Amino acid sequence: MNKSSSTNVIGVGLILSVYLTIGSLYAINTPEWQAPDEPAHYNYVKHIAKTGKLPVLKIGDYDQGYISKLTKRGFPSDMTIDLLRYEAHQPPLYYLLATPVFVVFDGSLLALRLFSLVLGGCVIVLSGMATNVIFPGNLPVTLSVSGFVAFLPQHVAVMSSVNNDSMAEVWMILGLWLIMRRTTPWVIGLVVGLAFLTKVTVYVLAVVSTVAAVHRVQRGEMRLSSLLQLFVPAIFMGTAWWLRNVLVYGWPDLLGLINHSEVVVGQPRTLEWLDKFGVLEFSWRFMTTTFNSFWGQFGWMAVPMGSVVFRLLTVLSLMMVIGNYLLFRFRFLNSSVDIRNIVVVVFTLATVILQYIWYNMEFVQHQGRYLFPALVPLALFYVVGIFGWAQYFENCWPKHKHIWHWLPVVLIPTMVILSVHALYYTIIPAFA
Repeated sequence: MNKSSSTNVIGVGLILSVYLTIGSLYAINTPEWQAPDEPAHYNYVKHIAKTGKLPVLKIGDYDQGYISKLTKRGFPSDMTIDLLRYEAHQPPLYYLLATPVFVVFDGSLLALRLFSLVLGGCVIVLSGMATNVIFPGNLPVTLSVSGFVAFLPQHVAVMSSVNNDSMAEVWMILGLWLIMRRTTPWVIGLVVGLAFLTKVTVYVLAVVSTVAAVHRVQRGEMRLSSLLQLFVPAIFMGTAWWLRNVLVYGWPDLLGLINHSEVVVGQPRTLEWLDKFGVLEFSWRFMTTTFNSFWGQFGWMAVPMGSVVFRLLTVLSLMMVIGNYLLFRFRFLNSSVDIRNIVVVVFTLATVILQYIWYNMEFVQHQGRYLFPALVPLALFYVVGIFGWAQYFENCWPKHKHIWHWLPVVLIPTMVILSVHALYYTIIPAFA
């Protein structure tokens, strides 16, 4: 292991240690069930542990009025959460792996939260690995992406709650890493299959891997028959789940989403909000809520960070737009960067955004966490933006080259401060 690699390992290791510390504080200090859909995810695991069977989503598992009372009253002890079972349509892998934790720790919510937190640690490591493929040898960028993923307040909150997002992100980023390394198709196919068994939001990995594989065939890097190595393991693994859904919910409900739409009576619908608010106000709500909840809007979307924080983050985002422009306008990208990897990143981001918009065409789900399957591309947007400014300053003042080279790393302590601030000045006071 060379000096750069060992420094990378040490750096990511330190980031991981701090993440586990802060994430544990989130898990401990966030009151029970004060994370989106956490009771329903918990009940999925509980059902498997108690019955040995997968749950079936049915009418009555979602009650908007009851959920509203629970959240307004702060989940009081005299109101049970057992009635919240509306996540029963989700693919089973996360819940199956969480069941032994439930059994060993006697249903401890904290233990399940820490299980998710550990999976979030895998997300951080994989993010660094993926970034190192895109920007080989660029230690500041690699560490900064890992730090952004580790300490984004909303991401820490999600990773420290009972939610299948943590495992879904593992397969998503692992898949992107394998795609960019031009790994054997059947290995990528296995990861896509695991994504099929974890969460529908990361089914976009199948699209990205297919497009990347077709491109490799066109370039003559692999045979057309190699596409079967990608499709066969992925479809084989997914078919078991899809057939089960058809048997339970009927054709053509392979994903259980048709039944889900019929069960979630009372959940806000987009057409209703368009009629109520009009296109302009609805669009403004969509954009601002998405932005805010990407950074930090906690509880059941009722506990946002302060408006001053969001204004500063808006300014930061605009500066990163300029930074990205500087990087590509003046061609500061290192020649060792493979443009095909940049295309994979951009295509992944575009696909996830389109999926997010599509989902919001039916339901009002303006939650930035649904963009987390593209968290590495989004983290790269901010880190590369700083890198663009650094390269610009380096070009203007070359005597301080070594200082500017490490400028992106400033993002890491900034994000640490932001995540700690969100916990102690937003989350804890809101539920005191």
